[in-house]
This record gives sequence, structure tokens and C-alpha cells, in this order.
Amino acid sequence: MIHQPHDRYTLAAQEDRCAPRTKLTIPAQLRASGGRAFQTVVHDLSISGFSAAAINRMHEGQLCWLTLPGLESLQAQVVWWEECLVGCAFSELLSPIVHESILSRYGSADLARPY
Repeated sequence: MIHQPHDRYTLAAQEDRCAPRTKLTIPAQLRASGGRAFQTVVHDLSISGFSAAAINRMHEGQLCWLTLPGLESLQAQVVWWEECLVGCAFSELLSPIVHESILSRYGSADLARPY
């Protein structure tokens, strides 16, 4: 498969399986396509995605929007759902500046962990 230069997420996703995801706890809102927003807690974050609490079943490929405090909603796509946790990939890579800002506000003393 040949990737186009504009397809930054696809390229990064191939490499980001070993990119650090930082464990943290951020209160947020998550809304699945066609559904109502609900309160959630983001458990880890990287420039390409996140995992969060999701009591209701979410389906692979489903679009959703994550709203972190002080930020606009971020579109993502569900990659997996298991035991009330959802893993999602952002539709657009998170800006490294925004990522660092979030980590400085909410990051824990734990080191980033690769997936």
C-alpha cells in the first residue's frame, strides 16, 4: 500500500504502536456519532490517540468526539472497546504543542509506556 503525504495519521499509526502513551487522568466528555455526550476519564494519551472509560459498548470504526477541558472537540475513530474501556485514534494528529500542554497540566509522575 502506498501512502499519500497528506495521510499523516496512517503513516504515524504504523510507527506509533511503540510511541509513548502517557498514563494520566483527565476528566473529559466523549460523544459517539449519533449519541449524546457522556462524562469520561481519559487514561492515556499520545499524539495519535487515547483510551478512556466508556460504559456503553462502542464499535470499531465508529466516529466519536473527545472534549478535553479548555479544548475544542477532537474527532477520533474507535479502534477497540473492551471491559468498559475504549481505545481511539484521532482523525488528525494532536499538535505536539497541545500534547505537551495537556501533559504538563495532567501528566502523572509515571513515565510514558509503549503499547
